[in-house]
Amino acid sequence: MHLARLSTAIVLTTAALVPLQATAAHASVSRVRQGSATDVARSAWSGPAFVMNGSGAVVPATMSSALNAVRGGTGTLDVVVIAGSGSTTPECDVIIGLAGVNSCTTLTLTAAADGNNTQVNTDIRNAEFVYFAGGDQCRYVAWKGTALEASVESVVAKGGGSGGGSAGLHVNSDIVYDACGGSATSATALADPYNAAMTFTTGMFGWPNYLNTINDSHFVTRDRMGRTMAFVARAIADGRTSAGKAWGVGIEEGGSFVIDRNGLATLAGQNAYVVLGDHTPERAVPGQPLTYSDYKIWRIVPGGTFDFKNRPTCGYYLRSVTNGTPGANLYNGTPTTGCDGGGGGTPSSFTETEPNNSRSAANAVTVPATVTGDLATSGDRDYYRLTLPAGATLTVTCAVPTAYDADIYLLSSGGSTLTRSVNDGAGADEAVTYTNSGASTTVYLDVEAYSGTGTADYTCGLTTT
Repeated sequence: MHLARLSTAIVLTTAALVPLQATAAHASVSRVRQGSATDVARSAWSGPAFVMNGSGAVVPATMSSALNAVRGGTGTLDVVVIAGSGSTTPECDVIIGLAGVNSCTTLTLTAAADGNNTQVNTDIRNAEFVYFAGGDQCRYVAWKGTALEASVESVVAKGGGSGGGSAGLHVNSDIVYDACGGSATSATALADPYNAAMTFTTGMFGWPNYLNTINDSHFVTRDRMGRTMAFVARAIADGRTSAGKAWGVGIEEGGSFVIDRNGLATLAGQNAYVVLGDHTPERAVPGQPLTYSDYKIWRIVPGGTFDFKNRPTCGYYLRSVTNGTPGANLYNGTPTTGCDGGGGGTPSSFTETEPNNSRSAANAVTVPATVTGDLATSGDRDYYRLTLPAGATLTVTCAVPTAYDADIYLLSSGGSTLTRSVNDGAGADEAVTYTNSGASTTVYLDVEAYSGTGTADYTCGLTTT
């Protein structure tokens, strides 16, 4: 169930010509620092940002994105990796080589009391990103209520970040499947959602935009959709969430979400799934199989996004569990397009975040969406990035204020123009439609000022069929 950490001797090498340092902060704490021996001193950071990995290993692409978001693209920062076992430093071995990293310190804690260790908490509070390694999340939740919990929260509060993989993924969700009663399988969880292995911890970390979630790892490889469905049903039945809804987030091995400060998650590596339960279970009682109708499931592919702040109400497929037996084909389905049935029926809203004047700085959005922005300076261009599935038709309609004349362009992942709308005149609305005849791909909406400027907002609706 957990990613095992290797238990071999540490080989001291050099990192960026700086010797590794191994010091004993406590009898049960191992501390290995790579990179600079001096922490970065800086008054402000640009996060928070988070990484959520389906297996324990660091995914360089998303880790780099998260660290860059925290740095605001400038300067360097310090990273701490927290592990509950092992004697090697595989996470820091990768992280120390990423751009903008001043140091990476691996802290291996073997007892609950280590959460109150002075050196451990000094290292964490001086860092700008905390990564929880794979291992055993039951050890990690033992740090709830210790100084370590508050120290990690202080990192996020100052604009830093947190994340992890496998066990580290679990501990970073609002509701933690802690596995303190053993490892639940989909079969055992569906047969009895109150099985002894179905144990949870709440009230540890509640990250911005990530409330009412429960993470699961190694998702497809270990066939964990069924147990995530049971997690969601339990969370609702036990009253662990607000508004009677719970969201399961399942990430496949090698998959990784990077989540920005606005709650927008972008996926790399492998598929991920978001499972929504939005009503009371038909049956979730001890000793009996689960019955729950119409889970809403979003399947996200690499390059795709999911907005945890403005959670979508369309694009899901439905699956049910009856008497402990789930429906067929749990990991694929035809997404809904009508935005009806329990989700609220409205697209998510997104307000542009500057700077977004190039494809590389594009704001990521999840369709269906309504985006708003302004063209306040001459030559202003606002870019939005989205994933267009194979065979999908994208329609964009933009209402333009009378203060300026705006044009819109739909661009390919490489920047070539797929289609455009260039109606003349201030206040002239624009609209485009494009059908993707190839594989799932990234496209960009470019909204730009042709003449005139102003702070009045344009509004663009984006839908797919």
